[in-house]
Amino acid sequence: MKDANCSFEAQTRRAMDTRSVHLTFDDGPNPYCTPDILDVLAEYRAPATFCVLGTYAANEPSLIRRMIAEGHEVANHTMTHPDLSSCEPDEVQYQILAASRAIRCACPQAAVRRVRAPYGIWTKEVLALSAKAQLAALYWSVDPRDWSCPGVDAIVDAVLASVRPGAIVLLHDGCPPDELRRGIHAGLRSQTLKALSQLIPALRERGFAISPLPHFPEQN
Repeated sequence: MKDANCSFEAQTRRAMDTRSVHLTFDDGPNPYCTPDILDVLAEYRAPATFCVLGTYAANEPSLIRRMIAEGHEVANHTMTHPDLSSCEPDEVQYQILAASRAIRCACPQAAVRRVRAPYGIWTKEVLALSAKAQLAALYWSVDPRDWSCPGVDAIVDAVLASVRPGAIVLLHDGCPPDELRRGIHAGLRSQTLKALSQLIPALRERGFAISPLPHFPEQN
C-alpha cells in the first residue's frame, strides 16, 4: 500500500459530526521558517501538529520545546526522511525509533503518538513497524502542494476548495535534508506563511474550527 490518503477517513470519522479542521506541518523544525509559523499560530490561537525529522529535532531542541509549550503536538516524521518503502526493515525501525528518541530528548514532555511516512508512502511492513513502536499512522486529506511554492493564492484556493469537516491539511515548515544541502534562505516557506495567515481566518469564516488531532490512536 502506497496511497497516503487511502485511510484518512478512518482517522477523521469521529470528527465528521463537527466542523473541525486539523493543520499539520512536515519537514521541520527549521530555524528560518518554524518560528514564523509558530508566531502566526499563536496570533490566531490555532493548534497544529508538527511532523518533525529527528535529525532536525536534535539540532533545534528549543523549537520542539516551544511547540509543546504552546500547545501543539509533535509527531514522528522519521530521522532523515527516506522513502521507507525502499528501506530494509532494520532501517525502517531505526528511522522511526531514533526519531522518537530525538524528540523526547529535545523535550521530555513530548508525547509522541503518531508517525507520518515521508512522501506519504506506506507499506504493510512500515505500518506494522509503526504499530510495534506504538505510533498511529498519520495521513492527510488536503494537500495544496505548498512545498512546490505554487503561489500564496494557489495554496489558499487549493485548501478551501478541498476542505471538509474532519480534514487533515498537509503543509510544510521545512524541507528534507537532501534539499537542505542545496542551500536555504529565510524565504523558503514564505508562501506557506502568508497562506497560513489567510487560511485560518478564511476557514473560520466558513464555520470551521481549527482543532488538535484527536487524542486517541485511530485504527487504520
